[in-house]
Amino acid sequence: MKLLKKSLIGVGVVALLFMLINAVGTDKSSAATSEENEPATNAAKLASDYNVYALSIPDDLDFAGEKMPLDDPDVYERMDRELLVNTYWQSNGLLMFKRAHKFFPIIEPILEEEGVPNDFKYLALIESGLENVTSPAGAKGFWQIMKAYGRENGLEINENIDERNNLEKATRAACAYFKKAKKRFGSWTLAAGSYHNGQFGISKELERQKANSYYDLLLGPNGRRYVFRIVALKEIVNNPKKYGFNFTEDDLYQPIPTYKIAVEEPISNLAEWAKDKGINYKVLKIHNPWLRENKLNNRSGKLYYITLPKEGYYTKE
Repeated sequence: MKLLKKSLIGVGVVALLFMLINAVGTDKSSAATSEENEPATNAAKLASDYNVYALSIPDDLDFAGEKMPLDDPDVYERMDRELLVNTYWQSNGLLMFKRAHKFFPIIEPILEEEGVPNDFKYLALIESGLENVTSPAGAKGFWQIMKAYGRENGLEINENIDERNNLEKATRAACAYFKKAKKRFGSWTLAAGSYHNGQFGISKELERQKANSYYDLLLGPNGRRYVFRIVALKEIVNNPKKYGFNFTEDDLYQPIPTYKIAVEEPISNLAEWAKDKGINYKVLKIHNPWLRENKLNNRSGKLYYITLPKEGYYTKE
């Protein structure tokens, strides 16, 4: 009898040990499964938190005070497209806000001085994204000015200098175009549209189609979108939170205080010249992208103004 009791006790201990081992294994297996499923759960949560919404188009959209005829279904749909495309291209949108905060303060007073509506600053935004880029056709700068037009409007363009990349001078050259186009067409909207299609191209289509408004013209794909893109960015930039853009003042690129130095003589080595001014060549070119080489020829003794940052905004070398 005692032997039987001892045997039963032994079996019970073994069974208990087996249950404990099995429980630990199960707990480990459950934990592993939970860890494996966690990334998928997080991904599902992120996916469920990200939503894409249809947008309500404001009733009072305009360009330079000229109302957009949104009661026209074609105009409405084209505006809807540009608002959607530019709202949900979020990375590009945030860059637009950042650069606009830095460069609009330079462009705005020039537009005002030249008598050009403030809305034209958004044209520069769609043309270049406020960068000194070069198009496949050879247009350059924030305003994407072609070489022939730039020279016609007083910009110096050669191997040493390209003032299409001088924001102040290029903005004044663009203003000259807008004012001529406005005089020709009687409409700032058509003036803006002609910046893409050309004044001759717009005149030809107005005559051929017997139209008198940009919104009544049938143009090529890019020409049809042009003014709508300008108005879309105007609307989004002025109402960031309405379109889901969240940022603070500190997130934006800040204007850098600068001053100008008058130069009438050649500079044989701009890198050395910059060093003497307490900056490096990179910083000199950031503020003067119109200088194409590491020298300023200036054989004619022309007066140039070189822009320099005020002390303390870059690391000195």
